[in-house]
Amino acid sequence: MGLKWTDVNDIAIELVERFPEQDPLRISFPDLYSRVMELDEFDDDPDHCGEKILEAIQMAWIEEMD
Repeated sequence: MGLKWTDVNDIAIELVERFPEQDPLRISFPDLYSRVMELDEFDDDPDHCGEKILEAIQMAWIEEMD
């Protein structure tokens, strides 16, 4: 079973591992959306994502970096 948009913390962990050079504070929401869609483990409807979800993923990513 793949990652869904609601798996915010798991997505953040995958982003840290896949894009270690990326500063999550300096990524736009369209770029963040694209990076999530690129994750091999990600398997959810691309249309089920909104700004609140992307914001939550970004915040979790920042926490994972610390």
